[in-house]
Amino acid sequence: MKILVIGASGSGTTTLGQILGNRLDCTHLDLDDYYWIPTSPPYRQKRDGLERLQTLQRDLHVNEDVIASGSLVGWGRDVEDAFDLIVFLFVATQTRLARIRRRETERFGTADPAFLTWASQYDEGPPEGRSLAKHESWLAQRSCPILRIEGDTSVQARVRRVMDVIELAANRPCDT
Repeated sequence: MKILVIGASGSGTTTLGQILGNRLDCTHLDLDDYYWIPTSPPYRQKRDGLERLQTLQRDLHVNEDVIASGSLVGWGRDVEDAFDLIVFLFVATQTRLARIRRRETERFGTADPAFLTWASQYDEGPPEGRSLAKHESWLAQRSCPILRIEGDTSVQARVRRVMDVIELAANRPCDT
């Protein structure tokens, strides 16, 4: 099974993806690792789009069971439609920004003001940028099931919701 966990920065996509990967004993792919070239400091240089796409396609092909976390909107239908389930996380802006500040301070000693400004614009942002409107439009075009988890719920509650959906799908009779 291939699952994509998507949402705004600070919504918990990576955390949920890592925990689900461990719980389901499958590969976790952090899409930031495909989007950004490793640099010091990190997140400064974007990877070429074709290279990013080919690398992700290869990893999705060689791993039967995958949890991917992050946004791949606009990467191409081959990878955008490669998932059996999409989990969409929505968390209030103030909660996300507090998480980002804490995370960035722990990792880098400070939170980048430009990144915080960018992340704060997700809910009202333009449909052409990474925004709620763009994610909603993208989700409406998907054919696989979409699980929406809204609010500042615990990681354990989120894992339970995803596991319930997976269990339901596994127990559903095949179409004939």
